[in-house]
Amino acid sequence: MAKKYSDDDDLHHNQRFSDLAGEHCEMLLPIQGYEKKPLVSLEDAVEPLVQFVLDVKRMAYVAKMKCRNPPDNDLTKDESASIILYSMEWEPQEECLYHVLNATLRAENRRKLVPWFLYLKLVLTALSKLPPLQRTVFRGVRGDLRKGYEKGKEVIWWGFSSCTTTQDVLENDQFLGSVGGRTFFTIECINGKDIQQHSSIKTEDEVLLPPGRLFKVVSCLNQSGGLYMIQLREIEPPYPLLEPVSKDASKISTAATANPSPIIAPMGRYSSSF
Repeated sequence: MAKKYSDDDDLHHNQRFSDLAGEHCEMLLPIQGYEKKPLVSLEDAVEPLVQFVLDVKRMAYVAKMKCRNPPDNDLTKDESASIILYSMEWEPQEECLYHVLNATLRAENRRKLVPWFLYLKLVLTALSKLPPLQRTVFRGVRGDLRKGYEKGKEVIWWGFSSCTTTQDVLENDQFLGSVGGRTFFTIECINGKDIQQHSSIKTEDEVLLPPGRLFKVVSCLNQSGGLYMIQLREIEPPYPLLEPVSKDASKISTAATANPSPIIAPMGRYSSSF
């Protein structure tokens, strides 16, 4: 069981900003199949996840209760709550929904994503309603992540990427600190989503990048004191790495389809909703 939900006073409530050590940055099969699922309530969307995310039903209830009524950006309550649920953190960290979901998105076996299809349809529909944000954002992690980020290389982040709009946030001891090996990412994004009004903690300036983002490494610098600075520029791939949500994704369905949708769909629809 999850031990406790992390509120505003918890020192570990935003570790998702550093959740990128598991990104191997290489090409995998595109994320698709979820878009054929119906839109369902948050409660129904998390039902298939109970064996993967402990206490997910209770946390979905908390997310729904934290949701504004009505939500901002013309999102439904279920859509807004799906983003809130993603941003919630509790102990232990490895049992948080964001942690388990991102590990699954980064897995080579795409069949592991099938139980997540209903939730992905809901949260990606919500994000598709938010305007794309083109600006510089930041992420950071303790340790040296320079390997694989050589200048000029193209890399892919398969998980959702929580970023901040202010560098100061990453410089306190809770994140990178000021000593020891640490890697600081400066990201020029073109498909960021400002989720501050749909985050569990609305005081954070959080920009969320959808999964399947392609970046080009602009620079990789070794600063003093064990600090490594990596600059990334988001670029559009020739084919989508994340299948966009269906254009008719506007109504909550009362029943989910019984059989999983195919994981690999024909790649003939390349207009992105992000």
